[in-house]
Amino acid sequence: MKNKQAPTQQERVMREDDFIISKTDLKGRITYCNRIFIEFSGYTEEELLGAQHNIVRHPDMPRGVFKFLWDTLGQQKECFAYVKNMSLDGGFYWVFANITPNLDASGKPEGYFSVRRKPGRGAVSALSDVYKLMLDEERRAGPKDACNASIALLTNVLNQKGVSYEKFILSL
Repeated sequence: MKNKQAPTQQERVMREDDFIISKTDLKGRITYCNRIFIEFSGYTEEELLGAQHNIVRHPDMPRGVFKFLWDTLGQQKECFAYVKNMSLDGGFYWVFANITPNLDASGKPEGYFSVRRKPGRGAVSALSDVYKLMLDEERRAGPKDACNASIALLTNVLNQKGVSYEKFILSL
């Protein structure tokens, strides 16, 4: 199921003590979601369970961010990211996400665990500008090369700032 609703300018702001929690299988299908995820997404638990996590993907999010995220998780590393999500009604909400591989007893990944909290407004502002540049680069490059072009732009931004991705994200 994919959200067919057109995005609106209606923002939902997380409360300071909110934590959106979800678990997925290795293919990104939701296997667990907490009540705060249900509240902000606007979907029912039944609609979320078994759905691809990208059910809440907002079109303002560059594909390169998700490629970076999946590449990082593929190396069995945790990943931090600021993400703009879209609710069922077209509204949006920003999160600061920490995604980690969920390993079985033998150390093999069996899924992913994500905890999201309210991001700082300064971080949202800074990342909105970077994400707009990445989206422009994706459109310029075309669908085939969009992710690589977007990541190259992000890498250039980080190099200009003289920081790694993780240091940049955690400094916001």
